[in-house]
Amino acid sequence: MRAPDLLCVGESFDDLIFLDLDRLPRAGEEIRTQRFVATIGGGAVITAVTAARLGLRTRVVSALSATAAARLRAEGVSCVNLRRPGEAAAISASLSTQRDRSFVTFTGVNDRLDDRLFALRRRLRARHVHFAFSPRDCGRWAGVVQHLRERGMVASWDFGWDDRLARAPGFRELLASLDYVFVNKQEALLYARARSLASAVARWRRWTPQAVITLGAAGSRWISADRDLLVPVRPRATVDTTGAGDAFNAGFLAALARGLSPRACLRLANETGAASTQHAGGVP
Repeated sequence: MRAPDLLCVGESFDDLIFLDLDRLPRAGEEIRTQRFVATIGGGAVITAVTAARLGLRTRVVSALSATAAARLRAEGVSCVNLRRPGEAAAISASLSTQRDRSFVTFTGVNDRLDDRLFALRRRLRARHVHFAFSPRDCGRWAGVVQHLRERGMVASWDFGWDDRLARAPGFRELLASLDYVFVNKQEALLYARARSLASAVARWRRWTPQAVITLGAAGSRWISADRDLLVPVRPRATVDTTGAGDAFNAGFLAALARGLSPRACLRLANETGAASTQHAGGVP
């Protein structure tokens, strides 16, 4: 089988999104809405689908529900499904008001995903391998990434928010092993254990070859030892931010695969992430 341009490795969810709530329900209370979306999500899935729509040959390695696997095939994304017969797929429910969101997540088979992904490590093959989950053992994954890079692959990671990681053994080793790390502003502060973005940026510059930081309405920033590039984003009204960061990653990786300039990479990433906020869910 021909290696894809982009291999996305990580969690998958069936997303249930309740929109336009006047407020969040109190204990024992039912609130109704006329806006609801059922779709698929998870960083690996959203990034893969969005990148495929941007022209990359993509593949997902995850624990997928039947719905997610069918949708990926319909989008032209090949998949390796690590969910076994009878295992429950993960589900995430989002309740959104005009000002805030709350989530409830059933983790299901995702609790066993880390070990299954690690067992598959020698079969990972692509021009670029993008990880989208929070690793339990950073040290062993640093070894996996190093092996991928020795085989000529580019590796990136979006950890999401996990306050355990900032002090996890091997985390700095994992950061140093990667070609690119994707974080939002809050994650940049958390993992750098910094109170200001300036302090965080100084640490990211020392800790990882390339850090790409999303800044919401302010755009995005690409940090490395010899680069500090900020590219603003065109302002627009937002419907739902679910998966916007994962869509941003897809835009960046697609631009990178095309050999575009650093500024053009951030510009396409910004536009792709912003476009994702115009609809509910990460995969409309």
